[in-house]
Amino acid sequence: MDPMPTKKMLIINILEILQKYSDVNHRLTQQDIIKKLADEYNMTVDRKAVKRNIMKLIDAGYDIEYTEAERIGKTGEKEILYTDWYYNRRFEDSELRLLIDSLLFSKHIPYSQCKELIEKIKGLSSIHFDAKVRHIVNLPENMPTNKQLFYNIECIDEAIEKGKQVLFKYAYYDIDKKLHIKSDNSIPREYLVNPYQIVATNARYYLIGNYDKYDDVSHYRLDRIVDIEVTDNAVKPMRKVKGLENGLNLPTHMAEHIYMFSGNSIRATFKAKRYLVNEIIDWFGMDTVFSNETEEDVLVTVKVNENAIFYWLLQYGQHVEILQPNDLRNRVVKTFSEINKKYE
Repeated sequence: MDPMPTKKMLIINILEILQKYSDVNHRLTQQDIIKKLADEYNMTVDRKAVKRNIMKLIDAGYDIEYTEAERIGKTGEKEILYTDWYYNRRFEDSELRLLIDSLLFSKHIPYSQCKELIEKIKGLSSIHFDAKVRHIVNLPENMPTNKQLFYNIECIDEAIEKGKQVLFKYAYYDIDKKLHIKSDNSIPREYLVNPYQIVATNARYYLIGNYDKYDDVSHYRLDRIVDIEVTDNAVKPMRKVKGLENGLNLPTHMAEHIYMFSGNSIRATFKAKRYLVNEIIDWFGMDTVFSNETEEDVLVTVKVNENAIFYWLLQYGQHVEILQPNDLRNRVVKTFSEINKKYE
């Protein structure tokens, strides 16, 4: 048989009740709290004890709200009634739902870890929030995952903070649907990388850094990194990396690297259908330049990674026509020509 609860636990039990059952839309009276103390903790207390302990919690810094109401007591004198107690949460339910949706939309977090994170987020609200998210569709279990992802994030964060290089192997999926380590003559290739920033784009985590034996910017998917370690080597200064001489302007960098390809950025001009303007701004950002617009078409100029704009043009080929630079135009025309021949 469980021992009788001690009064010393009363304040903790009241806090747990407020955290579990109350929010701005579900407030508790002192009688509600008294009943839950009896039902869940086998504790019998009066209203004064409840109020006294809640006030102690407020004095200790817990964000608990309540309503003061004036009433006439049994003696005919006015007295203040404290009611509608609730725990004022740091996150609104809409914000928690946004966090959960972000996890659901991600493609890089392993299934089991994603479910655990969602349960933890749900725990930041009351039990009433759980009812709001029960209709969420189950997570797919057939997506490729790397269980080292969170460890990779921790290591890279540590390396960036300490200004150290990281050493890791890089993997890829083959037709057997398993991760394989990139190798040179069957010897696993090791990447000594200068880490500068972790970013999330296209539902993936990427490391923006520099492969130490080269002088340009490289991007690595964190869910493809394995066996990572933080070295004692000092990180290469950004000013020595081509494209980062003036530091990393993250918004500009992300707008130019829409698919996170490495390589040089170019200034490209293409003609696009007017109905594609929303998509163009979503992909290339607010630095996009529009000109020579007509009712049907508009001229678009962007600064973007050359490989990224090539694949983007293939994706939107029926709606755009690349004009400059000429070598990119020729590359796109040649590719479409080869595709058409294949299906003739």
